[in-house]
Amino acid sequence: MATEQNGVMRRVPQRSEHGFTLIELLVVILIIGILAAIALPLYLGQSDKAKDAEAKSRARNLVTQVEACYTITATYASCVTGMPSLDSSGAAGASAQSTADGYEITATSKTGNQFVIIRSSTGFERTCDASGSSHGGCLANSW
Repeated sequence: MATEQNGVMRRVPQRSEHGFTLIELLVVILIIGILAAIALPLYLGQSDKAKDAEAKSRARNLVTQVEACYTITATYASCVTGMPSLDSSGAAGASAQSTADGYEITATSKTGNQFVIIRSSTGFERTCDASGSSHGGCLANSW
């Protein structure tokens, strides 16, 4: 298209189309899908680890409470009896039971994994049961 201005013919540039082609949009959607497929399992694994870490923390807090009581009473049996669960929401909690020469504390994670701390005359032993999630903080039955 040409116009005349002051006797000189000038060419008017055509208006160009702006936007994305269908192929470009499909490539972007494909890339986003691949990134989501990689990120989702990583996120779920971290979420399970966080839930297991909460249960471990509850077990260690209960150990601290029992040991503090033991310094006053000099017996684990009276410290463990009636020990309240550390969870007020009713979700995953920790419980203690007295044994012949110490105590056993069990904390259940929201993933279903159980974490156990056993206090005996020989010291502490920590074990876990990964019956819930294998992506959490229980690897090879220890923590």
